[in-house]
Amino acid sequence: MNFATDLGAALEIEELDRDLYRAVNTVDAQNRPRLYGGQVAAQALKAAGLTVPEGRHAHSMHGYFLRPGLVDRPVILKVDQDRDGGSFSARRAVAVQDGEVIFNMLASFHLDKPGPDYDAELASTGQPLEAPAPEVIAKHRDHGMLDIREITESREVAGKQFHTDRMWIRVVHPVPQDRLSSACALTYLSDMSSGFGQLDVPGLATAGPSIDHAMWFHHPVDTNGWLLMELWPWKAAGQRGVYLGSVRDRNGVLAATLSQEAMLRAD
Repeated sequence: MNFATDLGAALEIEELDRDLYRAVNTVDAQNRPRLYGGQVAAQALKAAGLTVPEGRHAHSMHGYFLRPGLVDRPVILKVDQDRDGGSFSARRAVAVQDGEVIFNMLASFHLDKPGPDYDAELASTGQPLEAPAPEVIAKHRDHGMLDIREITESREVAGKQFHTDRMWIRVVHPVPQDRLSSACALTYLSDMSSGFGQLDVPGLATAGPSIDHAMWFHHPVDTNGWLLMELWPWKAAGQRGVYLGSVRDRNGVLAATLSQEAMLRAD
């Protein structure tokens, strides 16, 4: 099968029939035991977005990772058009491989309307970006589609792996800057790393397989530029952990917030 060599190509999904699409895997998949969840989520959002009326943009999505993705099979995407209201459109999308659902997603799209703008972090601190510039941080390792500069570094200590929870990210190859593609690009990068990555709690893993993932899209930003992603732990129990996160551009504009739940099996 063919593999997409950049994120833009991975988002160019093929329409097979009404509400039915086929997507290719990224070339990075060839070096992974299973598909990167961010790829599947981004492609599912793209499929859902292709079915909504013009002028409506993704404002939220919530997906569940059900099975590991196969790197040697294309992803088939099925969309259900649940409702088109006066200003909201609701969609369901499932990603299928080998006849089984590997990911399902609810997504909502909204017609932009003017209103007041409030950012709690900016309101409380006056300065949302207190981070070294990405240019002064060495590239830590090869992430394929993404250039990642880690502010808190991934490392191994006494056999325990720690993961960055604060990083600058940009796509290696430019993606189209329409609102849907930009939201999909944010979705792609949002599954990277772990909000528990810097914790050293006895018996608690710092990362694990994703269970579910939610995003809220706030402002359109240039997703070809550097983006600051910050993740922080919220709660771990029952070998599951929920963490929260934000993605801002270099000007501090909040592009998206996210939450994810992952399996955190005991070390």
